[in-house]
Parts: sequence; C-alpha cells; structure tokens
Amino acid sequence: AKVFVEEAIGAEYGEGFETFRMDGPLKVDVDYLNDRLQECFLQRIRHAMKPDEAFGLIFSWDNVVADTRAMKLDAWRQLASEEGKEVLIDSCMRKLILRSDADHVLQKVLGWAEEGSELERLKSRLSQLYYENLLKLESPVEGLKEWLDAVYTAGIPCAIVSCLDRRWMNKSLQKMGLTKYFQAFVSEEDGMESIAHRFLSAALKLDRKPSKCIVFEDDPRGITAAHNCTMMAVALIGAHPAYELVQADLAVASYNELSVINLRRLFAHTGSSFMDLQKQIIDKSPPKRRLMTDTI
Repeated sequence: AKVFVEEAIGAEYGEGFETFRMDGPLKVDVDYLNDRLQECFLQRIRHAMKPDEAFGLIFSWDNVVADTRAMKLDAWRQLASEEGKEVLIDSCMRKLILRSDADHVLQKVLGWAEEGSELERLKSRLSQLYYENLLKLESPVEGLKEWLDAVYTAGIPCAIVSCLDRRWMNKSLQKMGLTKYFQAFVSEEDGMESIAHRFLSAALKLDRKPSKCIVFEDDPRGITAAHNCTMMAVALIGAHPAYELVQADLAVASYNELSVINLRRLFAHTGSSFMDLQKQIIDKSPPKRRLMTDTI
C-alpha cells in the first residue's frame, strides 16, 4: 500500500529507529551506528589492503533497479479503463501521478472518489495492478547488471531497499537475474517508517557504518535522507532533471559512466581512520631577532 504514498524523509536531526530487545527497547540512531559499527583490527587491516570492501552500496528500488515510472503509469491507465473513465497523462499530470499520494490524486486531482470504502477499493485495485505489472518486468535499468558485476568482482556488499513485499521483490529480482548481487534486503516486513530508516537498516544488515555507505537514488528526497544519515549519494538523472539533483555527491546519466574508482573519490576528503596522519602540536620558540649594526 506504500507504493503510491509519499513517505517521510526521516533522520532530520540524526534520529534513527527503535528496536526491541529482551531488556527493553533500544534506540538506534545515526551516531550510535557510526560509533558501534567500527571495524575490528583484522577488518581494518583487510580494508587497508582492499579499500573497496570497506564500503556498502544501498540501491533504491524505484527507477534505480527497476523502471517503475512506466509500471505506475500503466497501473493508472488500467484503473481508468476498468472504471470507464478517461485520464489525459500529459507532463503535468505525469508529475502529479508519480510524485503525489494516491489519496490526493483520486480525491483532488481526478475526483474519482471521496473518503470511504470507494477510495480504499480504488487504492487497493491500483496496488494490485502495479504488482501484476511488476511480474512482467524482465530487465533492470540499463547498465545496472554490468555495474553490479564490477561491484561484485571488487567485493563490495550491496543492499536493496523498497516498500514492496519481500516475496514480490524476490520474484522480480530472480526474473531479472540480480539476486546474487544483493546481500541484504529491506522491505515492507521490516516496518521502517521513513526513507532514512530504511537506509539505516540496510547499513546495519551490511555491517557497515552509515558514514561508509553510498546510496543510489533518483529522487531529491532520497538524497536528502542519505545525507541525513551521513551517507554519500549518487544520483541517476532521468526521473528528475539534473538541476534538481545538485545536492548529490555525484550525478550520472547512466551506470555506464561509473567505475569503482569513482566510489573511492567520494571519500577522498575523509581519508581512512586506519592510515590517517595524526596531527602533533610542536612548540616552536620564536626566532631570535638579529641585531644589525649601522656602519654608516
């Protein structure tokens, strides 16, 4: 039901999410994960020799792994055909459909239903049509498989985040031949309340601290959520134009423009805690003043 819902960004003040233990609830926030997910000594030595393995890649589902724009538009067209209504999907209507809640579109934009059982029926049918279109998906976003091959060879762990049901997501990934590339999944069953919470959950499952993770997104809201979690963000230009993605650390038109060395350059200014040079304050006495003799 969250497919056509605009989710909250989350982690505006560094907050995270709560998980429950036997001794009570545990608050997991950004600073907590950055502090507790430190590498052990052997991991630091391994990451010093193979620095790429220290990163964690987090891929959003929408328009990053699968082209969901076409599936959502098809779902709206099929719903209109079933209900005997006409909808003209121009550029303005396309933005409203893809970026707004289904409640807002059905009530305010199209005026097909008011609050009540009719609205819930249309929303349920819309989600059902989307999932049916999802099973017809056979290929991922262009260049993704080649990029995942390069990342897999470099030994970088990857996670995928989505609001979909895990069963449906696994079916789609198997059909596209991408299952082996992802070591962690964050889906509807994880119960995350915002985009940032999903990213933090993915970092926890990858055993990488958030400040060492890179998020692949196509939405400015997702990029903001990644930065709120102290993560780097790589934006894919397509669903949003380049000028709306200027806050990303790197923006590319396709995966073909990426290489593994690009990931290292994103962290070039931060260095490695294992090999950082330590600053040492040296007390220097002021230079002695030379006395000049005037011989004139």
